[in-house]
Amino acid sequence: MKRQAWDELSVKLLDSIRNALKDMNFAYMTPVQAACIPLFLNHKDVAAEAVTGSGKTLAFLIPREKPLKKFEIGALIILPTRELATQIFEVLENFLKHTKSLTSILFVGGKTVSSDLRVFASNGGNIVISTPGRLQDLLAKKVTDKPSISAGLRAVEVLILDEADRLLDCGFASTINTILAYLPKLRRTGIFSATQTTDVTNLIRAGMRNPVQVRVKEKESMDLKTPASLQNFYMVTNPDVKIGILISLLLERAGEKTMVFFSTCASVEYFYEVIKNALPASISLLSLHGKMKHKRFKIFDDFRKMKSGVVLCTDVLCRGVDIPFVDWVIQFDPPTSASSFVHRCGRTARNGEVGSALLLLLPNELEYVRFLELNQKVSLKEIECPNDYPNLLESMRKIQINDRIIMDKATRAFVSHIQAYTKHECNFVINIKKLDLGLLATGFGLLKLPRMPELKNCKDINFTACDVDVNDVKYKDERQEATRQKNLKEYRKTGKWPTLKLHIPKGSEAWSKTKEKAKTKRERKEKKLKTAADNFTLEDIEDLNEDFRLLKKFKRGKISDDLLLDDYDLCKKDDNS
Repeated sequence: MKRQAWDELSVKLLDSIRNALKDMNFAYMTPVQAACIPLFLNHKDVAAEAVTGSGKTLAFLIPREKPLKKFEIGALIILPTRELATQIFEVLENFLKHTKSLTSILFVGGKTVSSDLRVFASNGGNIVISTPGRLQDLLAKKVTDKPSISAGLRAVEVLILDEADRLLDCGFASTINTILAYLPKLRRTGIFSATQTTDVTNLIRAGMRNPVQVRVKEKESMDLKTPASLQNFYMVTNPDVKIGILISLLLERAGEKTMVFFSTCASVEYFYEVIKNALPASISLLSLHGKMKHKRFKIFDDFRKMKSGVVLCTDVLCRGVDIPFVDWVIQFDPPTSASSFVHRCGRTARNGEVGSALLLLLPNELEYVRFLELNQKVSLKEIECPNDYPNLLESMRKIQINDRIIMDKATRAFVSHIQAYTKHECNFVINIKKLDLGLLATGFGLLKLPRMPELKNCKDINFTACDVDVNDVKYKDERQEATRQKNLKEYRKTGKWPTLKLHIPKGSEAWSKTKEKAKTKRERKEKKLKTAADNFTLEDIEDLNEDFRLLKKFKRGKISDDLLLDDYDLCKKDDNS
């Protein structure tokens, strides 16, 4: 295409984008959108870094003029979580109102692989938005009589990896490499991230050709990684009263929209029961974490639509998702990685709005504030603890005694919190040896201390167990309780709990047998792969390369249909002879 014609097309597409933005109540393009969209339209690879909440999503949702066939996939957008994927799919639908010739399809967990394949076979999809794991599952599924996704991916012109640092942190590097093998090398690639880690830099080098690097910062905060309109605070509190202080803060902000981040899924599940019992019914309370399956998106969507309320969540909601009008982000625990702190805060003060974030710290964690200043260029201002806060120890123990399932949740929450604490990125500040485990157990309202290695050699623990026999605590569910009573009877008779898996000591005969089985299984798998590779000869590879070269020439118009068919007939004659 001549330069003038391409410029006219670029102007036309930019006008289409502006019209879509107006329909979505956006008055103008943000700096990251203004920088990236023209580069994409001029067939450039783009690696963009911008602070969270700066509008990166709209920077890569580009309308396309050239029509595609029903089962040709022109653009592939890969995202780390189903919430983010669903949100971007909804934004894309607004754009497609202005481009009737394109269709879109969403591939995320929650449904069977077969159902996703049936939808694609029926409706097709020119723009695919997917999580990496689900797309890999779809590509691995053998399809014989239907249009396959792997065939559709041969037409990809635009590949987008959004929240690239999160994709790599979640261990999707090998999955992305598998997906890249199905894509044509001649494509436009965009890698979007709020932070440029070493892994992201390596991905840029491996997956892009001479990319244009775009880095967008706010003038008022050129060295900061959080928006200028965000106020960052911290509060120092003791572990035994921490949950009571959280309740007090939530009551103070009763008419506002608040997100509370915990370090583990088990903590979200348990503290949801505690906080639900402590807050009035007038305050809407939700909980969401990564281990939820079918209910996850409904809860996420409900919170997005709320004018006020509270959601307790893990880092599954810390990246990319756009939840309107969040007033406060409260971090109950310091996140495992410093970059997650920035992303948690970024759920508020988005697109120029004002917001506040609060980090709750224990006295032994105070140096974490200085660590954030040095590591993430984020300054926090201290605020005092509320003077009047409830003591929840009795009520926490009471709800556990009334239902054993909540007692189990409390124990799991405490154990998982300790495990997350020991794996913290900043372990010279967030150090398990400095933690008062007795006061922490009191803060979780435990009836008794669980058996775990971290508590084994602790002496003079500052904890008073509840004066109750935990074996007498019953499940509210009658079936669960009947099963427990049966197991308890067996335990009292034999001294072993029937469903408990025994630990196999390293070096024992049973351990050796298990290791030998695993080795045999691995060798069998490797042999199978080697056999498949041996059957694929060098001649086969050369034939495929020649076919690929001919197809490329055909697409560019350098050879005609007749010449391509003549070559195909010659190949057939050779095969028959």
